[in-house]
Amino acid sequence: MILQAFQAGLISSATAMANMPAFAQACAMARLPLLRGRVGLHLNLTHGRPLSQAIVAQPAFCNGAGEFDLRLPRHCLWLQASVREAIHQELHAQWQRCLDLGLKPSHLDSHQHVHNIWPIGEILARFAAQHGVPVRLARNLGSRIHPVKRLYKTLFNRRLRQLAASTADYVCTPADLRDLAPPERGLLEVIAHPSLLDGDFGDTYLRPEESLSQVLQQRLEGIERVSYGHRASSGGAWSNAGRRHTDAFQKQQPGS
Repeated sequence: MILQAFQAGLISSATAMANMPAFAQACAMARLPLLRGRVGLHLNLTHGRPLSQAIVAQPAFCNGAGEFDLRLPRHCLWLQASVREAIHQELHAQWQRCLDLGLKPSHLDSHQHVHNIWPIGEILARFAAQHGVPVRLARNLGSRIHPVKRLYKTLFNRRLRQLAASTADYVCTPADLRDLAPPERGLLEVIAHPSLLDGDFGDTYLRPEESLSQVLQQRLEGIERVSYGHRASSGGAWSNAGRRHTDAFQKQQPGS
């Protein structure tokens, strides 16, 4: 299904989770010419088993069976050095598994947006800067963002840009894009989770009968579609460009 979405021009990037059973198949798919340089790493700290050992001993991240069971508050602003190191080791292990299977990730984001937790975001952004890849910002477009949360996102995204400069300017969902006109300038990321819909594509962010294809066509007509890989190699000189992105590899490829 993800390959179909690429072929239809619906999406321009995807991400995959390195600790899931079907990850090897996802990496094989990522080597297809159409997907090459367009697949990133979806950092996973919430599902399955970790690929490193230090994080297993962290009760806020793993349960007694050694499986991820994140119990870290979303408003957490500080972590002990040992916890930060454990997260870094797991991130490195997931990145290395990508490389071992022939995938050089084009960018970084996270499962269930855990990198929107401030200290995890800093770790991910520093890692992204070290490896020369972009990292996803927190969603910053949409009418349904509480003022307190919007302030947090503004400060958090500013910090991400300080640590890893190459990224999109705006992030929204297809529902946000449907309800609000896209920004006139800057690079926009639309986080999509495509699903099949009567010969078309729907999306988990939209109503069951809504077409993701139609929303994108109506709102992004005439706007260039680029990938994270293009962004990283462009030096950041983008204006009035739109980008469509999906992390649906983890949804549509079982265990990816």
